[in-house]
Amino acid sequence: MEYVLTTNELTKTYKKASAVDRVSMHVARGEIYGFVGRNGAGKTTVMRLICGLVNKSGGSYTLFGKKDGEPGIDGARRRVGAIIETPSVFPEYTAQDNLRVRCAALGADERKIGPVLEYVGLSGTGKKKARNFSLGMRQRLGIAAALMGSPDLLVLDEPINGLDPQGIVEVRELLLRLNREKGITVLISSHILGELSKLATSYGFIERGALIREVSARELEEACRKSVRITVSDTEKLPYILERGLGISDFKILSPAEADIYGEINIGELALALHAGGVSLFRVREKDEDLEGYFINLVGGEK
Repeated sequence: MEYVLTTNELTKTYKKASAVDRVSMHVARGEIYGFVGRNGAGKTTVMRLICGLVNKSGGSYTLFGKKDGEPGIDGARRRVGAIIETPSVFPEYTAQDNLRVRCAALGADERKIGPVLEYVGLSGTGKKKARNFSLGMRQRLGIAAALMGSPDLLVLDEPINGLDPQGIVEVRELLLRLNREKGITVLISSHILGELSKLATSYGFIERGALIREVSARELEEACRKSVRITVSDTEKLPYILERGLGISDFKILSPAEADIYGEINIGELALALHAGGVSLFRVREKDEDLEGYFINLVGGEK
């Protein structure tokens, strides 16, 4: 697998407190990586570190095969477009004038402005100043500015935070188009986990500065599938009882005492079959999580 971004025990410390604690993450080319964590968990600091906006305290990161501090890292950073915290928009300028400023900063061709504005759905704003834009329009303008450098990686910090439902849909559809049509890799954080689950192809979960898990969307879907978790006296006989006795083949043995059975099952028939097979049933628990439930269980709820 080719990675556009990796970090190796990346660390940032402020006054002896770790804002980022030995984070090792892996963002593959062409994916949308959902970066999940509470307020203050370290998401924004990680993004600032990889964009070169703050200096690290330890560890390292690699962008497009170039390690930080090595020759070529500046060229690799030019392949990154970013919105950290809020989009950099000049409120008294029109959308076109905002992008002209961006082109001047990047040395980009101004002939790209029209096509980019059309792509993000802002071609009809004319002389309207950015201060009169809706929040969703400002976010799309910020993304347009990030696109002027023709990035291969977009780093977006809470781009749908505070948007109304229509704005959320517009930004979501834009990011999906950028990923699918232009092949742009996206690293995105968001508190709106239900929306993030409609975008992401993989996830990184960060808590108190530490990356506690990375999973693919497929692995997460598997973990969140509706199932019944049973606790029994012994799972050794369980496959035979489930397959031969009940015709159930979709299950997973988790330990000598626990198993997940997927789909709809009749608990009474299950209990009778287990008893007949010499297995005691101690506990039955339905398991039907979404991304929010998975996250809360992962980090241990509110602290």
